[in-house]
Amino acid sequence: MSKQTPYHMAVKEMESGAQSAGPSRKLSDEAYHRIRDRILRGDYPLGSPLKRRDLAEQFRISLVPVSEALQKLEMDGLVETEPRKGTRVKVPTMQDLKGHIVVRAALECESARLCSQVATPPERRDILERAAHLDRLHSSSTGAPAQGQLLYAIHSYHVEFHLRIAETGGCEALRRLIERNQVLVLNWVYDVASGDEPPPADFHTQLARAVVGKDSTRAAQAMRTHVWWGWEKLEQAFRARYWTDAEPGEGAARRWRAAAPANGRT
Repeated sequence: MSKQTPYHMAVKEMESGAQSAGPSRKLSDEAYHRIRDRILRGDYPLGSPLKRRDLAEQFRISLVPVSEALQKLEMDGLVETEPRKGTRVKVPTMQDLKGHIVVRAALECESARLCSQVATPPERRDILERAAHLDRLHSSSTGAPAQGQLLYAIHSYHVEFHLRIAETGGCEALRRLIERNQVLVLNWVYDVASGDEPPPADFHTQLARAVVGKDSTRAAQAMRTHVWWGWEKLEQAFRARYWTDAEPGEGAARRWRAAAPANGRT
């Protein structure tokens, strides 16, 4: 495995305090990544208002690139805008949550099936090594939910691990769909928002063993079980934390009144 894993790169970025993009990146791209990063870290919890003028002042840029960044984040499913109310970090409905898992399972079960069929021996070893490293990261939190720098590193590496399985499957169109549909990023956001319960020991190693085996049907089933793990607790957490003042299945107008966590972070 390369020494420069996503975990090491994430830690290096955080230690250096890098908060902005290179000089060649457009201001709107810079604003997009800075807002997105704060959502992923939990600094902007679900339901947090995102005021364009405040963000422009924080980033020392004009309102136009901030508006462009928020539009892109809305397309990603990370924020939502309501007329006369403004923009906030999106609070998903029950349908949003379940739909996310259904779509993720459909895409990733196919990537697991393909990976099982076509992966080379070195690629199979690489996936097993990545899974073991990811499990070690989880276990390093000593039984309690990971926080801060470690939590960000774990989720960053988790995204890379699942994209590696899709990449190994050899279907670039499928890998792009997984990336563009934000299924792994939304999984990150929802885990952080619900308290991010640590998975069982060897959780990703068990998945990897099935994926790198020669039984593609078993690989797809293992991925389905993996994706749906913890669904009941996720639903319960959202009912308790985010659907206080609105029914989870109703539209955006009522969901807009759903309460954000009282402590400002999950």
